[in-house]
Amino acid sequence: MKEAGKKEAILEAYLSIWNNRKVTDERGADLLSELIRRELLDENAHPRARKTQLEKFYLCIKRVMESQLSEDMKNAIVMVYIAEMEKL
Repeated sequence: MKEAGKKEAILEAYLSIWNNRKVTDERGADLLSELIRRELLDENAHPRARKTQLEKFYLCIKRVMESQLSEDMKNAIVMVYIAEMEKL
């Protein structure tokens, strides 16, 4: 699988486990890192209801691992989460 195709598949898998998440941006696969960074920073929540980065990381990883995705896809998504967490 080509790199762009693989990133696109990971993005689709990521979106499938989060309710009401849709992407209309033309960047496609490059958007995955930004979506995960925003999730870890809890930017989708009201400022008073935000959790810490470690809490969000735990909850996100738990959600991925409890999903019905294949083990390979779960591992790929978790690796993106780890890479983004290391950048924060």
